[in-house]
Amino acid sequence: MRTFFSSDYAKEPQSKAIIPQSWLQVERGKLTKLGRQSPSSAEPLIKVPEPRIVPFYKPVDYVDVLAKIHEELESCAPSERSNLYLLQYHVFKGLGEEKLMQRSLQAAWIKASSIHERLVFGAWIKYEKQGEKIIHDLLTACGKCARDYGVVDISSEYPVVKFSSCPDAINNSSPSSVSFLIGDEKIICNRIKMASLSAPFHAMLIGCFMESSIEEIDLSHSNISPSGLRAISDFTITGNLTEVPPSLLLEILVFANRYCCERLKDECDRKLASLVSSREDAIELMEFALEHNSPVLAASCLQVFLHELPDSLNDPLVVDLLSRLDRQKRGIVVGSASFSLYSLLAEVALDSDPSSDRTVSFLKQLISSAQKSHQKMLALHQLGCVRFFRKEYEKAEKLFEAALNEGHVYSVVGVVRISNIKGNKLSAYEKISSVISSCTPLGWMYQERSLYCDADKRWDDLQKATELDPTLTYPYMYRAASLMRKRDAGSALAEINRLIGFKLALDCLELRCCFYLSLDDYQSAICDIQTILTLSPNYRMFEGKLAASQLHKLVREHVEDMTTADCWLQLYDKWSSVDDIGSLSVIYQMLESNAAKGILYFRQSLLLLRLNCPVAAMRSLQLARQHASSEPERLVYEGWILYDTGHCEEGLKKAEESISLQRSFEAFFLKAYALADSSQDPSCSSTVISLLEEALKCPSDRLRKGQALNNLGSVYVDCENLVAAFDCYISALKIRHTRAHQGLARVHFLRHDKNAAYAEMTKLIENSKNNASAYEKRSEYCKRDLTKADLDMVTLLDPLRVYPYRYRAAVLMDNQQQKEAIAELSRAIAFKADLHLLHLRAAFHEHIGDVIGALRDCRAALSVDPNHQEMLQLHSRVNSHEP
Repeated sequence: MRTFFSSDYAKEPQSKAIIPQSWLQVERGKLTKLGRQSPSSAEPLIKVPEPRIVPFYKPVDYVDVLAKIHEELESCAPSERSNLYLLQYHVFKGLGEEKLMQRSLQAAWIKASSIHERLVFGAWIKYEKQGEKIIHDLLTACGKCARDYGVVDISSEYPVVKFSSCPDAINNSSPSSVSFLIGDEKIICNRIKMASLSAPFHAMLIGCFMESSIEEIDLSHSNISPSGLRAISDFTITGNLTEVPPSLLLEILVFANRYCCERLKDECDRKLASLVSSREDAIELMEFALEHNSPVLAASCLQVFLHELPDSLNDPLVVDLLSRLDRQKRGIVVGSASFSLYSLLAEVALDSDPSSDRTVSFLKQLISSAQKSHQKMLALHQLGCVRFFRKEYEKAEKLFEAALNEGHVYSVVGVVRISNIKGNKLSAYEKISSVISSCTPLGWMYQERSLYCDADKRWDDLQKATELDPTLTYPYMYRAASLMRKRDAGSALAEINRLIGFKLALDCLELRCCFYLSLDDYQSAICDIQTILTLSPNYRMFEGKLAASQLHKLVREHVEDMTTADCWLQLYDKWSSVDDIGSLSVIYQMLESNAAKGILYFRQSLLLLRLNCPVAAMRSLQLARQHASSEPERLVYEGWILYDTGHCEEGLKKAEESISLQRSFEAFFLKAYALADSSQDPSCSSTVISLLEEALKCPSDRLRKGQALNNLGSVYVDCENLVAAFDCYISALKIRHTRAHQGLARVHFLRHDKNAAYAEMTKLIENSKNNASAYEKRSEYCKRDLTKADLDMVTLLDPLRVYPYRYRAAVLMDNQQQKEAIAELSRAIAFKADLHLLHLRAAFHEHIGDVIGALRDCRAALSVDPNHQEMLQLHSRVNSHEP
């Protein structure tokens, strides 16, 4: 599980990045106060870099592309499926859908039609799962075998080749045996057996050649040793090469290749393949395999390189080998999976250093391997991006134009960016305007055009960009920076907070930190720095010139130290007010002290999950395990690691094991949580209740006890015991577990007191810093006009929440406003590949008789979730009506 933050992807310097020079005085450890300086002196603080040109596949209509992929998968040859899943992976990567990317890679691996595809996609999944070794180890300890993407026995997995046999006819005058002379040694062989090695041997020994009638043949100049020929003679009898040393195998392989002894060559190839055990072996033997056309050996060497990713690409010999393969040699090494291989290698290189020579080399190979249009456009665009990062603008422009001509519209960003660099700003504006007018406009198009406008027009374009795609970070950052330069700090902070409220982007946190520093608000600044370090411990700020950890040390000098008790009180306040970022900051500060770290890392992981940062959350959970103060505590964290990675039963076992050693709140809580999630039996509710009650009897702080009371109330509601549920929620609220307002509202609603439910959710909204979900829940308890107002607020606070779009679309559909209903769903689908949105739009298309539109949405939705039963049923129904 790997997350890429937009600000941390490509690390080439940018001329317009934030450069607060006064804070780079690391040697003095002092900060110059800027709050009372003129706006011009603070300007370096608030410049925003231009948006990245990302090296991703970004089709204008991703729904159409996903639908076509799904349609092709239904009818294509098995050998094409992995390539289609790879294309699907690239579509999801362009959308930032991490989980869907992983699933596409899994499907490509499962549907692999060759050993080469299995190697490539297995290595790709392994690379994406870096840092998950602990999960494999925990599953093994639980007696469960995790899916293994490790080393395979190439020689046994590689398909057996059937070779044509030589005719059995024999020259009656030929002796039954033959002696081969090698130097002073004579090796006596069975003439017929040796003749069966190949057509040349057959012609020589029992055909019309002179040697067919003589008993001794001199092979001294055939580059074969006596021991090598004896091994070959044995092979003609036994059919295998047993106990032959590697050096002799190499010699025999050269001989077999020279005399077209295909069965012998294949046996040598497989034997050598089984002996490759290190990168050094692989480098040496790969050269040999390429020279002598030995595909099994080449695949075995390739496996070593792939298994050691990304480290193997730090070896210049490996990079050189893989970078200089021509088409024929690529076929030897990786068969027909050349494009898949170089897609993987290019991705690893891009992740490591987008501007490196090896990245260029691999992308050149990717272009050379591309056969279909979508492959060419992606490869050309990616190399164009790398050339752009390297400031090789002429080469980059040609590549972007070639990708654009292949149909990748997003590549126009590279074309116009370079046009502007060359001083042709008007031309850049006209080109991007032409794209906007010629296809369905998307947010990135207006964002790009804004770079070539005057200030007023730029603002309008960026507003349009946010309207079309509210997940784009640059428009918020530009508007916030502009407001800050106008000394309107309140509006600037409100603007950047709009984005941070639903998307925890590192570059936005960095910008907000700069705002706070310019205002001398060091307490707020250090909060953002500590959040940045929690998300990315090695993050570097200000063009990468200063480590965030170093800035943290400098700012800390301007912030009053807090005692452990003060930290706990502050954490309690921020947790209670649903201030997740503030809570993260306090925990980071507490971790710097000598406090028990295990429980703090665990709390950190809970907050990160809530903030939709699963990779950082898993890292924190693993740190909690590492710093556990006891065996029972460690078992609890292992249980959560297993549970969070989908291994619920194993997580449950860890909880039980922990309880058997020591009764603790966290162990009982984990067991209750895992049991409630894994069991479909309604009767398990009583067990969950008793487990939560046991948890509440154990020592813990009020933050966790409030959560347990809230969960217990939810179980009581499910059991229709509203009195007990009411008591639980009231008890939770007494210890300031603010989210209990939502549970209490549900109790009021089930008691048919909608007004009380509405009032309860209003209290939650008032007491929560992050309250988009509270507005959404409150919308269920009010009349339609108030419901619409609440859901509009939800979309403003968090445009990624899909329920408001679905609700508004359903209301429009009820009012016979079909076009408007479909448009409401389409505006969300444009930036979020969501199953429920696609499902509803497909149903709307079916309702108005648009079979093609319905079928397209069904297929795209099934690309998101191939096993969704309602979607499968709708797809089947719509498919039956297709003309």
